[in-house]
Amino acid sequence: PLVTSFTGKYGSIQYYVKAVLERPAAPDQSVQTELQVISHIDVSSPALLTPVLRSQEKMVGCWFFTSGPVSLSAKIERKGYCNGEAIPIYAEIENCSSRLIVPKAAIFQTQTYLASGKTKTFRQMVANVRGNHIASGSTDTWNGKTLKIPPVSPSILDCCIIRVEYSLAVYIHIPGAKKLMIEMPLVIGTIPCIGFSSRNSSITSQFSMDMSWLALTMPEHPEAPPNYADVVSEEEFSRHVPAYSPPIDCEEQLCCPVFAYIQEFRFQPPPLYSEIDPHPTDVEEIQPVSFML
Repeated sequence: PLVTSFTGKYGSIQYYVKAVLERPAAPDQSVQTELQVISHIDVSSPALLTPVLRSQEKMVGCWFFTSGPVSLSAKIERKGYCNGEAIPIYAEIENCSSRLIVPKAAIFQTQTYLASGKTKTFRQMVANVRGNHIASGSTDTWNGKTLKIPPVSPSILDCCIIRVEYSLAVYIHIPGAKKLMIEMPLVIGTIPCIGFSSRNSSITSQFSMDMSWLALTMPEHPEAPPNYADVVSEEEFSRHVPAYSPPIDCEEQLCCPVFAYIQEFRFQPPPLYSEIDPHPTDVEEIQPVSFML
């Protein structure tokens, strides 16, 4: 496949479409126009979905006059990203020195040119982000600090004359000492990652595990509630059934609220004791019975 079009510091990869008009008695005429070529890189490939983790420690000071170590560990969720995406950075910084340090992160582009057995390299920063100052004896944690990728050329890894590579550097600026840096490889692709099926499956399995207790509390064959006719006599049942109302015209239904036509609940609550007993006063004649303990 053709390599992605690229224009760099010391070289370029360009494509042209040329049309030639041949004339027997006159010189040929030709026109050409530039053609942009993009070699697609899918960041959903397994090699680019693996996380990258680095850690390093540095002793601040010189000779016997040391002020303490500074440790740094950083991680990114995957290796491949596309233009416009934000890279979440996870890092832990511990400052055991006596100096005030500043953590930073940056994306570097490295251009490598190979010709006639010689190699020339050009390196530049394309994006950066800065953290808060960390005092002596303190620690700081980045829980997904984002660094957005600007519009840059995709990675060129399979060309024999020009290579374009990227890296994410998390480093600490230490006053009066060389900075502590961790560099993780990046691949800038053209086909973005659509989703994380592994993460979705883990969430689904966790949800099903948490809901497993519900199956233990519910019976296998729940019993149906008793029929109203089994509790109330047929006479009372027919007396409390509402009369059937004729259907209403559709045009009239559109002019009134929908809830106005909800039919009354078919089975009314059981009648009171006074409605069934024709002599409610007989209840008062019953003498209460007292018990002595």
